[in-house]
Formats: sequence, C-alpha cells, structure tokens
Amino acid sequence: MAGITKKQFTAGRTKSQRGAEESSLVKWTLISVAMIFCSVFLLLPLVNVFAQAFSKGWGVYWNALTNPDAWSAIKLTLLVAVFCVPLNVVFGLAAAWAIAKFEFRGKALLITLIDLPFSISPIVAGLMFVVLFGLQGYFGEWLRDHDFKIIFAVSGIILATVFITFPFVARELIPIMQATGTDQEQAALTLGANGWQTFWHVTLPSVKWGLIYGVILCNARAMGEYGAVRVVSGNIAGKTQTMPLRVESLNDGFQGAAAFAVASLLALLALVTLAFKTYLEWRQHREFELAQHAVISESGDTTFIAKGKGE
Repeated sequence: MAGITKKQFTAGRTKSQRGAEESSLVKWTLISVAMIFCSVFLLLPLVNVFAQAFSKGWGVYWNALTNPDAWSAIKLTLLVAVFCVPLNVVFGLAAAWAIAKFEFRGKALLITLIDLPFSISPIVAGLMFVVLFGLQGYFGEWLRDHDFKIIFAVSGIILATVFITFPFVARELIPIMQATGTDQEQAALTLGANGWQTFWHVTLPSVKWGLIYGVILCNARAMGEYGAVRVVSGNIAGKTQTMPLRVESLNDGFQGAAAFAVASLLALLALVTLAFKTYLEWRQHREFELAQHAVISESGDTTFIAKGKGE
C-alpha cells in the first residue's frame, strides 16, 4: 500500500508540473519582463550607489565613513537595532502564541493593532509621538518635571523604530503557529512537560525558520527606517543622527560622494541580510526535501517488509 502511495505521489507531482507548464514564448516573455524590471529598478540603482560612492576615490570614501559624525550615526543605527530586535522578538512570540493557540474576546482587534504600522505613514507615526511626548504634548510637562527626554533623544528613536517594526516578527510567526496547531503542545503537557519545557523543546523548534525570517526583516527595517526617526530625532549630528539621516544631511550639504558612501554601507548591510535570508531559505528547503525523501524511503522499506511477510 505504501508503494502505491509513493507511485501516486510521484504521478501526481508530475501531472501537477505538466499542468503548470506554458509555451516557451510565454515563459521567456515573463522571465524577460521580470529581469528587465529587476535590472532597471533594483540592480542599476544599487550599482549606481557604489559607483557614486567611489567616484572620488578610496580616500574620500574612507574619510566619509570614519568622520566622527558618520561613526556616531553608524553606532546609533546599530544601537537602535540591538534594542528593537529583541523587543520585537518577545512581543512577536507572545502575540503569535496568543493569537494562534487561544480563542479570546478581542482577538480580531489585536490582529488589527499588529497591522497598524503597515497602514500608517512613518511620518504620521513620528508626529503621533511628538504629540504624546513633546514639550507641548500630553505627557510633555510630566516628562520635563521628571527630567526625562524622549523627543530629540535616543529613547524617542528607539520607541519610534519599535512601533514601525513590531509587526514583522509577529506576522511571520502567526501563520506558522496556526498551521502547526496545538496537538504537539498538548502531547508534551500530557507526558509531563511544564509550560517552559513545552515552549523551548516543542513550540520554538517548530517556528524557528519563521522567527529567523522575522528577525532578519525587523533588523533590516530598523537600520533603514527614516520617516518616523526623522520626526522624533531632530537630526542632530553626532547625537541623534542615524545612517539614513546622515545620508540626507550630507546630500543637503552638497557632499554627494560622502552621502553615497554612507548609503553604500546601508546597501551592503541590506545585501548581507538578503544573502543570509537566501541561505536560510535554502537550508529550510533542503531540510524539507530530506524529510520528504526519508518518508518515501521509509514507506518503501515498509512495503518491502510487508511483501516479504506475505510470501
């Protein structure tokens, strides 16, 4: 029976592939259109960034990156990412677990709130924080009396970036947790595992790829965020200036090569992130294929043993 299942699986897969095939003209037309769009809107601008960055030589490029204000912007960008990513991981895991594993009143509202940063302009989000925490805002007087500064400070940049990036981890985890269901957790609890053991040894391994993807996307957006950070930071060189803001400042000061130098560093970080994401996708696909082959091989062995017993 297992042998028949394997044969049916192979035949169904072949039939599905043949049904999805198109003529060569359609196939190469679609591929050509996709490649042209990618080249014009992605590859050429990326190449131009690096070309402009090195247009005045290595010395100008190096000086642009080692400038004290540029170095401060680089450190602040990394600092914001270091704070934002762990906070979003904690929130994403908690929100995804609550939404996927439990039924409660207000669940739809929670999902809507998670998607809120996707529908609000980052500029509007920044203005929202100014209204709340600025000197003339709702909490401005209390913050001033307690000598705590959010707007035009690093804390405001972190707060705005967390708001912009917090859907990424949760949105990667929710569909995965919903697909896996609760059977594994219930089995672990039945066997005597406590809540922490169930989470660490059952839930987390089943969602590890989604969690890693969410972390990568969150980190990339945190380092590249401009709109909300521009509003709440004040763009003070050497203090509250991140790399995207540094690029704007240099460009406004007619220092094009220096601006492209800092932009090239951001592009390089994005490429590293993309390469890492591609590698993880390859690893996930390879693990899936190995597991699939193992199941098919095990089914074939079972069929062989069954036939031997029948004889």
